[in-house]
Amino acid sequence: MLCILYVNAIGLLLGIAGLLVERALPGTFSRRWVWCAVIAISITIPPVYQARHTASVAAAIGNESLSTTIHTVWFTGSALIVVWGIFNILYISRLVSRARRKRHGAPAVIDDVPVLITDSIGPATVGLWRSRVLIPRWVLALPRDQRQYVVRHEEEHRRAKDSRLLFGMSLLLILVPWNVALWWQLRRLYLAVEVDCDNRVVSALGDAPAYGELLFKVAQAGNHGPRLPRLQPAFLGGAGMLERRLNMLLAPTQLRAAQRWLLPIAACVILFVVLSLPHPVPSGNTPDHSTMESTH
Repeated sequence: MLCILYVNAIGLLLGIAGLLVERALPGTFSRRWVWCAVIAISITIPPVYQARHTASVAAAIGNESLSTTIHTVWFTGSALIVVWGIFNILYISRLVSRARRKRHGAPAVIDDVPVLITDSIGPATVGLWRSRVLIPRWVLALPRDQRQYVVRHEEEHRRAKDSRLLFGMSLLLILVPWNVALWWQLRRLYLAVEVDCDNRVVSALGDAPAYGELLFKVAQAGNHGPRLPRLQPAFLGGAGMLERRLNMLLAPTQLRAAQRWLLPIAACVILFVVLSLPHPVPSGNTPDHSTMESTH
């Protein structure tokens, strides 16, 4: 139990450091790599420290029945995530196959981008080895200047291979489904992926206010159709992210020069604290001071 609390505490502290670094970055700077680094460090530090201290969850809690319960919940959580992932893959494959059959296997081309037209699913980018852009039929009725924002957004996801990035990072949940901090970090990564894509689209096509207005319009239209599984890059992103994306796009927080220095320094202090925290050591592995004294 102590080890589980330790891993979550490490993840929370590193996540706070990631937030500080992210806030200090210029508005157009890519943010996804901040969270990729945070997740990588969060996953790496605990097992490295555990190996050094030869600690284990069972030994740390000192209760065999509780240890069995934890391992049962751990295995069940991992199995559910695997089943959930397989279901999502099959569901998306079915959507893609249905869209291709209606087009007789040939994708449509909209604004010079190959897409698959769906009845109502999307806009989104799906697929791991070969990403495809899904565009719902109602997007075709949008004015060209609005439609190209939608198509370009998904094309940017495809070019950046965002589907692979999010899928690969989400696989870590199979190892530690109880890591609440990791779930939160993955959500921040998902938001960073969408914000990075928004910045690239606006940089290429311009007119951020028009793009923000279109986000609202697509959100209203998308509420009446089925949703894709989470961790699939999509024009609207995840639930609850729209307001944050609009704020970062249209009204970014202006930091003073001193703040741009202080925030990374604070993040480094947190990182130092994380590296200084010892991994929980089982009582059985704690040196006996009386024995040590008797040997002198």
